[in-house]
Amino acid sequence: MEMKREKFWNGLVKVLWGAVLVLLGFTLASTFGTGRRHSKMRISDSEWSKLMLVLGVVDNDYVDKIDKEEVTERILPLIMAELDPHSMYLPPEDLRAADEDLQGGFEGIGVQFNMPEDTVVVTAVIGGGPSEKAGLMTGDRIVTVNGRNIAGIKFQMDSVVKLLKGPRGTKVTVGIARGGEQDVLPFDIVRDVIPVNSVDVAYMADDTTGYIKLEKFARTSYVEFLKAVAQLQEQGMKKLIFDLRGNSGGYLDQALLLCNEFLDKGDLIVYMEGRNAPRQDMFADGRGTCREVELAVLIDEGSASSSEIFAGAIQDNDRGTIYGLRSFGKGLVQEPRYFSDGSGIRITVARYFTPSGRCIQKPYVDYGESHFDDIIARYSSGEMMSADSIKVNDSLKFNTIKKGRTVYGGGGIIPDVFVPLDTTGVSDYLIRCNRQSLLIKYANLMADKYRSSLRSIKDMDSLDKFLDSIHIEDGFIEYTSSLGVVPSKADWKISGDIILIQIRALIGRYTPMGDNAFYPIYLTIDNTMKRAMEPISQ
Repeated sequence: MEMKREKFWNGLVKVLWGAVLVLLGFTLASTFGTGRRHSKMRISDSEWSKLMLVLGVVDNDYVDKIDKEEVTERILPLIMAELDPHSMYLPPEDLRAADEDLQGGFEGIGVQFNMPEDTVVVTAVIGGGPSEKAGLMTGDRIVTVNGRNIAGIKFQMDSVVKLLKGPRGTKVTVGIARGGEQDVLPFDIVRDVIPVNSVDVAYMADDTTGYIKLEKFARTSYVEFLKAVAQLQEQGMKKLIFDLRGNSGGYLDQALLLCNEFLDKGDLIVYMEGRNAPRQDMFADGRGTCREVELAVLIDEGSASSSEIFAGAIQDNDRGTIYGLRSFGKGLVQEPRYFSDGSGIRITVARYFTPSGRCIQKPYVDYGESHFDDIIARYSSGEMMSADSIKVNDSLKFNTIKKGRTVYGGGGIIPDVFVPLDTTGVSDYLIRCNRQSLLIKYANLMADKYRSSLRSIKDMDSLDKFLDSIHIEDGFIEYTSSLGVVPSKADWKISGDIILIQIRALIGRYTPMGDNAFYPIYLTIDNTMKRAMEPISQ
């Protein structure tokens, strides 16, 4: 019966979708019958008429009663997906999550966690948040939520998030397994508004070089950035490495504000133009606080949208140097439209162009059915290893504004300094460890064992001394060997240094410094970071 029902819905959706394609420029036959009598139905001059006729026939004459809401929810995603890869329909729950992710805050309990062994492990407790007030600590295992077991049963991470989030002022009871305690400890936590930072970390990489990593362009990004820059400038920053790798974009106004911090008065940041959207130019006002700061921008295949607006503006104005891999290639401007039932759409209304005139939107269908398949294609083509493998279109050749350097449109921002993926240090042993998340699991064990010591560490010198004292190399090899993952001498010679750096960084995350301990350690083995630290002349 269920199979028949599924066939019914699939068939109905196909029928209705056939009519919807009319909206997208397809030509179909114009004769419809009722089944009881054959009569032609007149189509008016409106381009939407055929769709309305089909829906009317189904509504009036279909043999079974139609759940209009269900059909609508099935059809709308198909309509939006047919337009371009970034226009989309969002049901109420998905729309709330999407907006929440960019607003810079949400309502919940205030912890960060991972699930390395089918159990929620708290990796950070947000200062001043509900969980800190209730007494939760880094390294705690959340095993129950409101009496429901979530440990050891392959509970999905997004389901955990849904259980822990909730309206401000509501209470949730979590059961905590804590090292040194035999019983599960109950904690009552009153949910509250939790600030979500888009600046992951800001620190001085050396005496004059600052580093800021921006995860996304959220509503609070500009304010967070200004605060981070001010702190770094107080510490002597003359050069900034701005890491946009993996940053998929966000609010356009935040990208414009950040560009303005670096550009001179009158410099074009970006312009937008669409079928019903006349060209709109955005210029810098010359009041930025970082106009004298040397700038290096890090990008990769995950840098998209607002990240590409920023990188394109800096590159085209010859204001800084772009390092890394070719960016994602999203040059479309989406605007939200909200519906009264809490759902909404993101619809493309224009294309954006960098100051030189480039639209960096990549072709929609170059790589099969999925717009995202080209990421896989980049790996298979060798682009991640060699700049010569990047395909450029000579018909989309442009010149930068001030120095006249050649840049290309039509598929992402190509960096000024290409930095290939670093495959040195990869051995069979490292691959096996990563497949089983053994580095994360071992770091969790060490965090449990040395919880009180880690909690008292407040600076990098103290952390380095502590990590040197716990003999990570011997302990990790013994740990993996007990699980049947034994390194050969050759494997350890190849991967040992990388493994030790990663474990040290992961353990550092369990100190009060959090990511401010993790990144300074982890980035010492990051190829792109190393290259950006070098003088430009090299």
